[in-house]
Order: sequence, then structure tokens, then C-alpha cells
Amino acid sequence: MITKETVKTLVEEWLQERDYFLVDIEMDADRIVIEIDNADGVWIEDCAELSRFLQDKLGDEVGDYELEVGSAGIGQPFKVWQQYENHIGDEVEVLLADGKKLTGVLKSVGEDRRFVVNTKEKQVPEGKKRPVLVEVDREFSMDEVKSVKYLINFK
Repeated sequence: MITKETVKTLVEEWLQERDYFLVDIEMDADRIVIEIDNADGVWIEDCAELSRFLQDKLGDEVGDYELEVGSAGIGQPFKVWQQYENHIGDEVEVLLADGKKLTGVLKSVGEDRRFVVNTKEKQVPEGKKRPVLVEVDREFSMDEVKSVKYLINFK
């Protein structure tokens, strides 16, 4: 029987010489799904190469499973810290723990698993009656958010 740890070890072996990183491995009784990512995007040829590598290393046992290797998927919530780092300067959608959503530009990420998003908020300037949009840097920790994802913009 193939274990998730065995698959992870083999994927990490394949990744050593490449600019890709592992995002997720999902495994159940008859399916293995591996998600990889790269700052410059994922090429189908590399997914096929990783799939062949796993088939060679796992041998006949892999025949009991449907093996799927692909990219993390654009527009999907980030799962690993490397995805945050790759999207600095991009527009993201943040779903807060309380259910509120905000959008802004991912400005920076810290080693302490905190990140800063530059958003636009309505604020009433002192001495004025009407609110105006102002840019605000908001800092979050991973514990404060449900998800963060790259916001696809067709403008």
C-alpha cells in the first residue's frame, strides 16, 4: 500500500533540481492528487514528467490508484507560504475569519507568517462631512483569515 508520506518523499526528490514547490497532496483509497506550483507557472510537460517519475518509482502499486498531477490552480486559495511570496505586487482577495472580504494589493510577507495588503477604504477626513477613498496598509496573520487568493482581473 502506498502512503502519503512515500508520495511526498518522492515528489520532494523530483522537485530538488527544479524551481517548482509542492502545494498539496490529497490521497484516498483510489486516487492520488498532487498540486505543484512555480513563480512562472506550471508546464504540462513537467506535470507529465513528475507523473512518469512517480509511476517508475512506485511500480505496480500505483496501478491501484488514479494519479493526477497538476498546478495549484489560478484563483484557488493559497495553501502554502511560497504562494504568498510569489504573488507580492498582485491583487488578492482576503476572506477574513469573520466572513468579510476585502481586496487589495499584496504588499509584503514576513517570515512570521504575517502579510500586508494595501486596500482602499472610505474614511471621513477631519473637518469634512463626506468620506473619501484612501489607501491603507492592513497587516494580517494567518490566524486572522480564512483564505487568500489571487484575484483574476480582466481589465
